[in-house]
Amino acid sequence: MLFNHLEQPKKIVVMTGATSGFGTHTLRLLVDDPDTTVLVGARGKDRSVPAGAEILPLDLESLASVRAFAQEVKKRIRERRIDICLLNAGVHGSSADQFSEDGYGRTFAVNHLAHYLLARLLLPLMADRGRLVITSSNMHNPPFKSMAPKGLEIQEWAHPTPDGSGVGTKGYCASKLCNLMTALTLSRRPEVKSRNIDIIAFNPGLTGGAGGNDAGVLQKVAVRSLMYTIFPLIGLFRPEFNMNTAEHSGRMLARVALGSISLPENSVYVSLVKGVPTFPAPSELAQDVAAQERLWSESAEMVGLARSSTVAKENLEDTR
Repeated sequence: MLFNHLEQPKKIVVMTGATSGFGTHTLRLLVDDPDTTVLVGARGKDRSVPAGAEILPLDLESLASVRAFAQEVKKRIRERRIDICLLNAGVHGSSADQFSEDGYGRTFAVNHLAHYLLARLLLPLMADRGRLVITSSNMHNPPFKSMAPKGLEIQEWAHPTPDGSGVGTKGYCASKLCNLMTALTLSRRPEVKSRNIDIIAFNPGLTGGAGGNDAGVLQKVAVRSLMYTIFPLIGLFRPEFNMNTAEHSGRMLARVALGSISLPENSVYVSLVKGVPTFPAPSELAQDVAAQERLWSESAEMVGLARSSTVAKENLEDTR
């Protein structure tokens, strides 16, 4: 579907993570507006979306697929601009022998690198005063120190070893830290600020039904075990680890995307605590500007983009 001059939607949304988990509820709310079209990036032909949405092929384990998806988005929207970009897809912790097509650890590749590249490719296509939302997690600062990233171990996360911090729950926590740091870095870029594009990192909280269709059986069992046994106890002391329903988290993401939840000035992070949007400071490591810039630079090298801090000057024709 190409948008012609006579039948142009008033609002264009691009979204990943819309075909499973709480993202399905977000998508339904977005397409309730008949003047909104949502271009959904998804893998597989068996995914279904409601009227008002269209699936474009996207495999987040392949940087080539990410580039092809961005090119297809540009082709579909023609001279139009993206109003909202929701980077919501993700996988739970993978093992040291699970790699992306490009040879990176699966969790780091899908949760961070693919969305980092997608953000840089799509930002030049976004409307002034648009909104880009990256789904992070309270697990960027987990309740157990043994899970938490001890520092910015980028190469370990990209090339995980069996006993390292890039596998399992540790790897998931690291990837969510990267999501938050990427959002914080993007929010500072002059090219983003000059166009008044809102950059937001969204924590849906612990969400029933999360995990995605691509998670393995053992991964789903492990995640659900944590969610329904250990984390409810932790929630007594750290309320951000209380459970939310998928419907509620999806509704809150839609509200963030549509701007009906306003963040305080200079705030990037919105976190659901007992289902209520709050605006806490990210972890100390997430706020480390030098670490943010190093993550940005090394990620750029991994995905084959310039290490430059520029965003809006990147264009699809110049990528390789």
